[in-house]
Amino acid sequence: MKKLICLILALFITMSLAACGAQPSQTTQPDTTAGTEGTSAGTRTITDRRGRQVEIPAQVDTIVCLGSGAPRIAAYLQVTDMMVGAEDCDKGEVTVRRDYSWVFHDQLKDLPSVGSGGGSGENNAYAEEIIKLQPDVILAGYTAESADELQNLTGIPVVSVSYSSINFVDESFYEAVRIFAQVVGAEARAEELLSFIDACKADLTKRTADAGESPSCYTGAVTFSGRHGFCGTYANFGPFLAVNAKNVADEISDVNYFETDFEQVLVWDPDIIFLDPGNMDMVSEEYASNPQYFQSLRAVQEGNVYTMPSFNSASTNITYCLMNGYWTGMVLYPEAFSDLDMEAVAEKVLTFMLGENFYPDMVDQGLYYGKLTLGE
Repeated sequence: MKKLICLILALFITMSLAACGAQPSQTTQPDTTAGTEGTSAGTRTITDRRGRQVEIPAQVDTIVCLGSGAPRIAAYLQVTDMMVGAEDCDKGEVTVRRDYSWVFHDQLKDLPSVGSGGGSGENNAYAEEIIKLQPDVILAGYTAESADELQNLTGIPVVSVSYSSINFVDESFYEAVRIFAQVVGAEARAEELLSFIDACKADLTKRTADAGESPSCYTGAVTFSGRHGFCGTYANFGPFLAVNAKNVADEISDVNYFETDFEQVLVWDPDIIFLDPGNMDMVSEEYASNPQYFQSLRAVQEGNVYTMPSFNSASTNITYCLMNGYWTGMVLYPEAFSDLDMEAVAEKVLTFMLGENFYPDMVDQGLYYGKLTLGE
């Protein structure tokens, strides 16, 4: 009897230690399933990002991904093989502006067309084509109204997985990934992915915690609702937030992206300027029309103008957002990041999240990390 009791106690202790050793990602995991009570046999109910209760098949084998961010999440979760259709923007010319496009274009370009695509959040799907394909579920970066509209048009469940482009990998992205994973059965990969992002965030925080006060920074020529010149900027800019950078745009606006003016940037006169290399054609035109203005800026005079590749194209490229955080840290706090180089950071992030290091292709396509000289 004593041996039996000892055996039971030993088993209990072993199980307790195993439970303590589990390492979930740092964010709270919402309950994205509402159970199957009251639903038809072989179905389950998902609560989507818009708070909609959507009844979906218990087993999901085929999907269509539409709109802002949905195809990207499919790529991150490694479930693009479940897609039976693709949007025109993903079937067209391959581009590094959408991170997943460079890796998965060959696969997506041959799928039937199911919508025009883009990041508007509105319903621009081809309902009749989707009906022909009969996917089990449609996952869309849509508003609630657009999701309801498409669901009514097709008779196929539509789950919204929209996420925000603000801050540094916003909590809405975590929720969207977990909801998507619940639908397609990729929960393990979802937690692996989110734990990786958490680790990057924690690393950036640790490196900059005692790095001292940041120089003043400005990011311009950003991309939001299209391309912008020098005065297109962000307040609450994610890569700056990640490393506690002093963003001059935070002084006058709590709007996440906006168009300032040349005079205001001159008043700020930031120590360091970051510009999107993909929009430098617009900045070069502005420079040519008024070189004296740009040469009056301290950052230009002192050679402190750097690239900051856009991380928004049909919602946020989480890969580029993480890479930009590291790049900002390297520029602002070189000693705290002296053990890293951007090629290695890019390889790690791209390989883990998309399965391929295509940073050399990014460089070839004009998205790179380095210094800029205006007027050249």
